[in-house]
Amino acid sequence: MTFDDVMMTLVAAGSEQTRKTYARHGIKGAMFGVSYAVLEKLRKKIKCDQALAEELWATGNHDAQILATMISDPAQCTATLMEEWSQALENYVLTDALGKLAAQTPAAHKLMTRWMQSDEEWLGQMGWTMLSAEASNNALPDSFFTHYLPIIEREIHTRKNRVRHSMNGALVSIGGYRSALQEKALETAARIGKVKVDHGDTNCKTPDAAAYIKKMAARRNEVTV
Repeated sequence: MTFDDVMMTLVAAGSEQTRKTYARHGIKGAMFGVSYAVLEKLRKKIKCDQALAEELWATGNHDAQILATMISDPAQCTATLMEEWSQALENYVLTDALGKLAAQTPAAHKLMTRWMQSDEEWLGQMGWTMLSAEASNNALPDSFFTHYLPIIEREIHTRKNRVRHSMNGALVSIGGYRSALQEKALETAARIGKVKVDHGDTNCKTPDAAAYIKKMAARRNEVTV
């Protein structure tokens, strides 16, 4: 599909109801209001097209930028490009999407380490989102993640709103995907207690880390039986 084809499809697929829903999730500025079901169909049709992804990102339109993260080729996403894209972040939804892409790029660990230490909310969120995504990467040893448990415990209650949510998600992923670290993650969750995150005018909630770790462990055990 060409850039014009994609943009025409996005315009046609947008709806006022979806725009209202996205607005409640903090999405402002240009958007068509395209459902994720439509975006997923486009992803399957386009597959991977880095040039098109960069054109879509450059529009500044939320729906186009989400799709850009879905069709980008991680191997072609340089640290410079990811840094450039990170400067456009204005909401947690796009931040999560970009974080999941950045976690697959060659510069993932370098970017993650820097971003998770950032005092800027979206960069901090993205760094911890990347760690969460990495937890399922079997190429990384458990020791890579052990280092982050005390950091999460020490800092989670003092970090910015969406950073707290992502740190909690990273804790869940570490305990849920890493069986050898499950008990340590549960102990960390118990010491942390409830994590307070303002989700605005939505029904979203920050999950109880211990409960979700146990659920993931139970599913993992069912698969291995």
